[in-house]
Amino acid sequence: MIRLKQTFFLITLILLISTSSFAQKGETVKIAWIDPLSGLMAPVGSNGLKSFKFIAEEFNKSNPAGVKFEIVGMDNKLSPAESINEVTASVDQGIHYVVQGNGSSVAGAIIEAINKNNERNPGKEVVYMNYAAVDPDYTNSKCSYWHFRFDADTSMKIEALTTFMKDQPEIKKIFLLNQDYSHGHQVAKYVKENLAIKRADVQIVGEDYHPLAKVRDFTPYIAKIKASGADSVVTGNWGSDLALLIKAANEGGYNGRFYTYYVNTTGTPTAIGTSGAGKIFQVSNGAYSMGGKMDTLMAEYKKRFNDDLYIPAIVHIFNALSLAINKAHSTDPVKVAEQLHGLHFDSVNGPLEMRKLDHQLQQPLYITVWQKADKKSPYSPEDTTMTLAVLKKFEPYVSSTPTSCSMKMP
Repeated sequence: MIRLKQTFFLITLILLISTSSFAQKGETVKIAWIDPLSGLMAPVGSNGLKSFKFIAEEFNKSNPAGVKFEIVGMDNKLSPAESINEVTASVDQGIHYVVQGNGSSVAGAIIEAINKNNERNPGKEVVYMNYAAVDPDYTNSKCSYWHFRFDADTSMKIEALTTFMKDQPEIKKIFLLNQDYSHGHQVAKYVKENLAIKRADVQIVGEDYHPLAKVRDFTPYIAKIKASGADSVVTGNWGSDLALLIKAANEGGYNGRFYTYYVNTTGTPTAIGTSGAGKIFQVSNGAYSMGGKMDTLMAEYKKRFNDDLYIPAIVHIFNALSLAINKAHSTDPVKVAEQLHGLHFDSVNGPLEMRKLDHQLQQPLYITVWQKADKKSPYSPEDTTMTLAVLKKFEPYVSSTPTSCSMKMP
């Protein structure tokens, strides 16, 4: 009788272990996508939503956790207040994962809303996966255990960009033009700090800011840049604010160089056309014609949608999330966050680490230049016949920057 009870106990234990190990398999994991689908930045947002759905479909075919991902699109109109409402709506719908990337002002509001929700509503926790909002404060003084950034922040991007720029002797006078919110001010701050150390001979001959997603004609700004005598412009502009800036530069006859973050975003390649060859540079966590899985995904996306897949961080998110769910044996956001915390994983740009100290992904960065597509760099965005060709790849240790984060653990 005792032996029978022992046998029954062992069988029960094995079944419990087996069941718990694969508890997540077959589950649907809903992810709230909160970004603009209206206004001047709608084209960038629309591409982002479509890209998330496309990558979700790819991972639904096969992923380590055996789960199904469902993307729920929510238009925040690029508004922090609307974004807070959408976070609340996500919680009400039982959604435990949020992604966002367009606008650091929005990111700050989301972090605050999720911190409050998770503190006040145990059992309804939400994890925020940031794919493009790059204000360094969010992994420094305002860091949160529930926030994970999958792009490189501005301190990292400017570290890489100025490491490249210091070896360009033709750069002598720089104009800083940026959007008038936290991201734009951080770009200017880090450029000035880095160049003061790496190229003290370079002059900052102008610094200006403009409203986010409101300017339709950048001609007056180009006139200021020309009048300053700047041979180069550094800008963190994105979406219509970069596309229209480049368009105004072309039409206004400005022949200087642009050092940027977001040349590859919707509409900007077309605005540049062929006139920017050799004069427009980008720092990013990916590049066209990288080889491997990203090239395959980009080709399929182009074939299906006649559009460009240009956000590697989306692939990072699904790689990390599916692996973390698998390790947690659960889709519970608390258990999954524990696994994302310090996670090492592989993605389309190599081995990556979600740093425990601040939840800032450590990854390679690329410096690319706008030029004619060729055999070495064949991918051409928006059918422009042009491309962003890789000039330099910096390994993670080069662009990694320290953090002041003092993370409050749950």
